[in-house]
Amino acid sequence: MTARILIVDDVPANARLLEAKLSAEYYQVASARDGFEALAAARNWQPDLILLDVMMPGMDGFECCRKLKEDPATLHIPVVMVTALGEAAERVAGLDAGADDFLSKPVEYATLMSRVRSLVRLKRLLDEWRARGETVRALGLAADRLPPPSVAGSRVMVVDDWDAEAEAIRAALGQDGIVVLRARDRAEAMALSAAMPLDLILLSLGLAEEDPLALASGLRAADVTHDVPLLLVGDVGERERLHRGFDLGANDWLLLPIDPQELRVRARNQIRRKLYQDRLRADLGEAIELAVIDPLTGLYNRRYLMRHLRSMMDQDPPPHLSLMLIDVDFFKAVNDAHGHAAGDRALRVVAETLRSNIRAFDTLARYGGEEFVVIMPGAGQEQAGMAAERLREAVASMPTPLVDPAGDGALSLTVSIGVAVSGLDADSADGLLAAADAALYAAKRSGRNRVELARESWPVAPIA
Repeated sequence: MTARILIVDDVPANARLLEAKLSAEYYQVASARDGFEALAAARNWQPDLILLDVMMPGMDGFECCRKLKEDPATLHIPVVMVTALGEAAERVAGLDAGADDFLSKPVEYATLMSRVRSLVRLKRLLDEWRARGETVRALGLAADRLPPPSVAGSRVMVVDDWDAEAEAIRAALGQDGIVVLRARDRAEAMALSAAMPLDLILLSLGLAEEDPLALASGLRAADVTHDVPLLLVGDVGERERLHRGFDLGANDWLLLPIDPQELRVRARNQIRRKLYQDRLRADLGEAIELAVIDPLTGLYNRRYLMRHLRSMMDQDPPPHLSLMLIDVDFFKAVNDAHGHAAGDRALRVVAETLRSNIRAFDTLARYGGEEFVVIMPGAGQEQAGMAAERLREAVASMPTPLVDPAGDGALSLTVSIGVAVSGLDADSADGLLAAADAALYAAKRSGRNRVELARESWPVAPIA
């Protein structure tokens, strides 16, 4: 997987060494000599990852990282801070500034590549969701960007058979209002993750009776934990396992002994990323719903209906189905006499009546105006005719909705229904709708408030 990586270091020899290692893995690499060049390059080049030195003149790495994360054009770019400083306080300062990770010089090659692959993979995933979210917002189908979500109340599962370590993790994360759940082995971890949604999993590589990498693989494969961030906890001697864990989909790691502040910052970063991704997914889901749902009745709209019907009729062989085209009789008179607000209320009641009287696997959509369509998979002419008659009677006998909820006026409604059957009346979606439309006009000509089945001889011209 190739990617663009920006190296920021005021020492040319250091930049060239990193550039050589990354270029050998076929990454595209660019360099910046200080924080000011880094900010400009990040905006213009839009790298997939930034390797940022801490000790630089003019603007140190901490300040540069904060500015990158404050700029909407660059805040989504992962930042790995690289420094000769090894103190935990320095790591926490970098992570608090918004860095996604922290590497100490001299940079270990295997560790560097594990971090690069993991963060690039995550960046690509978030880019996809971010692009969809921007499209959704541009269409006016979702709210504007919200501030970073709070981690309080988030659920973290700790998989660790060492009581003291698990308790230390619980105490540290509890300071941020995070709910910590404990699992001692694979069975408990799988049961707990299936029982409730999680925002982060901390997995100890020191499990005595389990293969932690096998468990990591199982968590990544499970549907309920596939997208939950995974943070590995291990000691220095387990670096090979840590690297292998990244290949299996881990998002971050923490070395023993645990520094409570570093744990809190790493956990917050991973949880916020998860919540941000969840929010983008929810925005997309809402946009999809708005695109296919009629806002007045809550039924599927014409766009969804036509795509669904065509996809069904294009199958080989096409399925056996019937289609009803339903029209509310004399509806223009309702709007003219009582106003559009009353007409809208009446349409909602009709829609709910139809919904309550079809099968669970039938498809009901608002076709437009006062017209509705029902698709009945597996229904023949006789069955569809009986179902249509049942719907007609349900509307005619439904509790008459008040024209004005504050007044005494009541409104009686009826529907006319045309029924067409695939294979018998038509072999395409458009043909089936045309046949049902012709049957509907026949019902209108015959006096309304009735059901008619499609006949080839029926005219398709509308009545006055």
